[in-house]
Amino acid sequence: MKTRVITAAVGLAVLAVVLAFFDTIIFDFVLSAICLLAIHEVFSAMGFGKKQWYLYAAAVPFTLLVMLTSSQAVRTLILPFCFLLVLFLNVCQIAHVQTLDFGKLSGYVYFSGVIVFCFYSLIHLKRCLPFAQYRYDAIYFILLILCFAWGGDTAAYFAGRAFGKRKLAPIVSPHKTVEGAIGGVFGSVLAGVVLTLVYSFLSASHNVITIQVQPRHYLILVVMGAIASVLGIMGDLFASAVKRQVGIKDYGTIFPGHGGILDRFDSVMFIAPFVSIAVRYFFYVL
Repeated sequence: MKTRVITAAVGLAVLAVVLAFFDTIIFDFVLSAICLLAIHEVFSAMGFGKKQWYLYAAAVPFTLLVMLTSSQAVRTLILPFCFLLVLFLNVCQIAHVQTLDFGKLSGYVYFSGVIVFCFYSLIHLKRCLPFAQYRYDAIYFILLILCFAWGGDTAAYFAGRAFGKRKLAPIVSPHKTVEGAIGGVFGSVLAGVVLTLVYSFLSASHNVITIQVQPRHYLILVVMGAIASVLGIMGDLFASAVKRQVGIKDYGTIFPGHGGILDRFDSVMFIAPFVSIAVRYFFYVL
């Protein structure tokens, strides 16, 4: 537990440093690096190694193209690049038909797509809510994503230990309980509301957020938090199901006591796209 707490404290400090460079390309590079590390964890989890280096090598330029390009002219290259990537993977399957397992290749491609979708959602928020016009709104929503995910995780853990009786998914994750999941919903909602209260308080004197938070926004946050908690559990169970099928305990060791990138961000995978899509409509359009 001590190791986990220390790692979490260091992680939060690093997060603060990264967010300090939010309005620079450094932020995009850091997210791209984290994304590529997560993809490599899937690459290793699927049993691929040095002999299949070309599979990971193909993912690197595609990930960087998606994550780092903002010019519309350059982004038009994404579709043809996707086509070439699909052709390349088909050629790999044909050329290595006796050694390259199609199931593992499909799992690697699908899981990598989910990872890119997740981390690109954070960059998407930055581009949709530029600092010059929206101040720290994008940072607020990025923190909201993390609060929904990690607030739910924490509450689910303690609620499960205190009240857990009925197994939620005994084959996939034997320690998760229905009671823990319910506690996670309340934890996500509470974390989101507390973050918003803090932002609203700071905004009164420092203009950190352009949104005039109204009572209806808190109602929206409650609904979003509940949905996000369910999505977080889904991401957690999905990552656990893959680990169980490939026979590993953790995706990596980069976070002592926590595991790899995916062990820490599994609950964020589906929350990040959801929040990135939802906030545009519920906080700015409606």
